[in-house]
Amino acid sequence: MSWLGAGFEVFGEHILWTDLVGNVLSLAVVWLAMRKTLWTWPVQLAGALLLLAASLHANVPGNALKQVLFCGLAVYGWVMWTRGRRNTGGLAVRQATLRERAVLIGALLAGTAVVAQLFTHLDWLQIAWSPWANAYIFVGSAVATFAQSRALVDFWIVWVLVDLVGVPLALKSGLYVSGAVYGIFFVMVMAGFRNWLRESRGVQTPTAGKAVTA
Repeated sequence: MSWLGAGFEVFGEHILWTDLVGNVLSLAVVWLAMRKTLWTWPVQLAGALLLLAASLHANVPGNALKQVLFCGLAVYGWVMWTRGRRNTGGLAVRQATLRERAVLIGALLAGTAVVAQLFTHLDWLQIAWSPWANAYIFVGSAVATFAQSRALVDFWIVWVLVDLVGVPLALKSGLYVSGAVYGIFFVMVMAGFRNWLRESRGVQTPTAGKAVTA
């Protein structure tokens, strides 16, 4: 479909509109998550659909599968945050327990190993380079989004770990907008982590105490 490749030229590089708008929405998701608003999830769903289109055009199946997963997790997160708002009158964030952290780390490590093998042996996926990097981003993104849906402060740290691999993968794949926004992500993620961590400890922040809004 020709619209998948629609875009514009910047310094001789073709920038996809789907990649640009999808990443703008992804940045908006980080800001919305900091404020704990329910709009976090429909915006994440829209951004995932656009980045899915960009990944299909760029022939990056690992990233495309990640966006499909994001769509499902966005629906799940929407349900969980709505339930939390209904039960407590606002979204109560907390730090993960030692057991929960062990589960998250275990899922990241074991999931990466399993998915890397799938990426290596399933030829139809056509992983352009490093199935391990693609697998790590795929599984890490899933783990981070799941932890986010449970309102765990630790999800911000998982995102940092994912971003460290996402930058070179995006640039090598020709998704230059995706690569550029990872730097912005890092700053926003660290700010979000600080706010959620302070709130989980009962310290008032500029965004703390604001109820989840529709």
